[in-house]
Amino acid sequence: QRQLVESGGGWVQPGESLRLSCTASGRTFSPYVMGWFRQAPGKERDFVAGISWSGTSTTYADSVKGRFTISRTNAKNTVYLQMNSLKPEDTAVYYCATTFGPITASRYDYTTWGQGTQVTVSS
Repeated sequence: QRQLVESGGGWVQPGESLRLSCTASGRTFSPYVMGWFRQAPGKERDFVAGISWSGTSTTYADSVKGRFTISRTNAKNTVYLQMNSLKPEDTAVYYCATTFGPITASRYDYTTWGQGTQVTVSS
């Protein structure tokens, strides 16, 4: 059974950066699409970014385009989310997840989830 573990969350001030990591263990990492989602208190779990197995195709939510970058290293079974120019509205628990098939923004298409890592952006 595949397991996902996120790390790298924390507290930062507006304008600063963080890099999240998600490492998979258990069943083979590839050829799964990897996605990042986030959930703020009292809100839905929203799509943030997704990356194909090869890493050549990526998709971002409009709210993070130009600020966040998703990447992956299959040799390390790890996907990253580089978050720059962070804003208070980026505060949330961030989750990574895997799915078969193409990149999708629907959380219902993802079958395996990590436990989440908290990101807080505040002055």
